[in-house]
Amino acid sequence: MKTLKYIICATGILLFGCTKLNEQVLDESSVTGLTDKQLAEGLIAPVYNVLPDLFQHTRYFDLQEISTDEAILPYRGGTDWGDNGIYLSMHRHETVSTDPNLQGTWTNIVTGLSRSVTAISALKTNKDPSAPLFLAEARGMRAYYSLLTLDLFGIVFIKEDPNATSKIVRGTEAIKYIESELLAIEPTLDNTTGPGRFTKAACWGMLARLYLNSAVYRDRYAASFTFPADEMNKVIDYCNKIISSNTYALSSDYFSIFGNSNHTNKELIFAVDQRPDLSNSHNRMAYFSLSGDHYPLPDFPAANGTDGPAITPDFYNTWAAATSPADPAIDPRFYKENLPQADGCVDAATFNINRGILRGQQYGLTKDASGAFIKCPDGKLKVSKLFNASRSKPTLPVDFTLQVDFTTAGSNYSTGYRVEKYEFSKSSNTGRNKGEADIIILRLADVYLMRAEAKLRANNDAAGALADVNTVRASRTLTAPPVPLTTMSLDLLFRERGFEFYWEMVRRTDMIRFGKYEGTWTEKSNTDKNKRIFPIPQTAIDAASNLTGYLKQNDGY
Repeated sequence: MKTLKYIICATGILLFGCTKLNEQVLDESSVTGLTDKQLAEGLIAPVYNVLPDLFQHTRYFDLQEISTDEAILPYRGGTDWGDNGIYLSMHRHETVSTDPNLQGTWTNIVTGLSRSVTAISALKTNKDPSAPLFLAEARGMRAYYSLLTLDLFGIVFIKEDPNATSKIVRGTEAIKYIESELLAIEPTLDNTTGPGRFTKAACWGMLARLYLNSAVYRDRYAASFTFPADEMNKVIDYCNKIISSNTYALSSDYFSIFGNSNHTNKELIFAVDQRPDLSNSHNRMAYFSLSGDHYPLPDFPAANGTDGPAITPDFYNTWAAATSPADPAIDPRFYKENLPQADGCVDAATFNINRGILRGQQYGLTKDASGAFIKCPDGKLKVSKLFNASRSKPTLPVDFTLQVDFTTAGSNYSTGYRVEKYEFSKSSNTGRNKGEADIIILRLADVYLMRAEAKLRANNDAAGALADVNTVRASRTLTAPPVPLTTMSLDLLFRERGFEFYWEMVRRTDMIRFGKYEGTWTEKSNTDKNKRIFPIPQTAIDAASNLTGYLKQNDGY
């Protein structure tokens, strides 16, 4: 397989210079001998190949989850995840423009924009029959990356000529630009290429998401948001298109949506393609929250967790209150037990760790003095109580507590309930550094709940919204589905979105739209409306300093 190497210089979008791209093309001929089809494929691949880096645990996840009431990442044991306090600042809404995760997220997004512009420019003259579809996809991805810059930073770059300087727009002008791009490509797209590419349904979904959040994007710092009925009706219309296409289906097994074979799960509409046979980079979502003494892979004793973020007590308590007097685990979205929490013996072939929100004393594989997993007399793997041996605390149980905060006691290795939503890779040679489950950008449940929200906001149609919410709840039939709700309001819908989409990187956007982002939760009391968007990275502002007034820092930073 030949490697195609080239340089893209995107002044005004990629403000800090040129990016070297190393992409693979599916042919062994020289670059000059490539067919139009091979050239087209070589142009579209880099546009998508940014996504795995963007959706790493310390990039988009950090901004969208650690900044909210769902996730908290303390300075574990005073030695791990300190990182000069960037995760504490993110959670407290005190992030500054030099935050490396913020800079990395920005770099990934503007690299995606740069590659999209290059692909669009070249595909316009490509003669292969595949070029029009690839061109539409490249424009769709440019619109998607633009939606991210608008949501995170309050700005959008408009650029057609790769050698020109981008025009920067905000507010209504930015919304209209993204809308026009998506509407222009919608007729050309199709729904046959799978969740890893920008399809017609992905286009409909991004339009619905744009209209749903337009009130926020028009007036970022408003005391309250006004959601025009015409925009909410457009949300309903585009959600109807997806649902009535009969291309997608709600999954009866909630955790299969985040499993290693989820690329073929019919609930996924748009996702980051993470199949292990692909050459793109891999995420660490599965190991990020687990204990350092959780070992999910019998074949790889070095594959363990990292004692990263936990859910906040505040978020857990909303779930406990919703199911009271029953335990939250009655909701099949909360927890799935694959490994009994008791001493025992398990076949290596069937060994699988638990999923969802992990609480209390944890059980799993333990090691002997040589570093090998301990076995039962019959040769099966021994499952027993876990202790913090990897932290040099072999008598301290791995017993996840509800309380977690930034105090010394609240920052210990076992504080906070943990989340194992995405399945640990079974094909990775470490499991730690790779994930093979597609990372979800949009799935069908979100379409139903966007439609429910639009019904409430446009027409106060509580009955219609309730039906949509209960359709999603009732679909999880692998175990007993959640009890149907009997009433619906915006507060209940916000709560339901938290239960359905926890840790799926939509929480910050949801909190702002529902007027919750200036609230108070564990270790966070900042009420500054300016923090609804992040600072533009200082590196980007410095790189554009020769263009007077070109890239202005956001208010409050």
